[in-house]
Amino acid sequence: MTGLSATADTASPQPVVLVAVILALAVGTYAFRLVGVLLQDRLDLPGWLRQLLPVAAAALLAALAATATLTEGGAFAGVARPVGVLVGLGLAWFRAQFVLVVVAAAATTALLRLAGVP
Repeated sequence: MTGLSATADTASPQPVVLVAVILALAVGTYAFRLVGVLLQDRLDLPGWLRQLLPVAAAALLAALAATATLTEGGAFAGVARPVGVLVGLGLAWFRAQFVLVVVAAAATTALLRLAGVP
């Protein structure tokens, strides 16, 4: 019995370590943002690259959304989730309230999964 508790204690991170990791990640994230602001005037980027940077951010966000919609654990997530996202996108297209968009998308996915659709 004590062997099990000892194993569980070593597997979970200590709260101090967890807070230290969170603080380190926060400082790192802030440093990246600060460096961008500080170097903005010192970097001489070509015009074509300055035009592509906002598009690159949008493309990265779209790729992240597509990956989260279509995959789960490295495999196809099933049909229910993409259909739910499409319902949410349709409501967002018609400028529905954000809460309604999220609830409708989640409800559609849940109902499809309840009906047996993967």
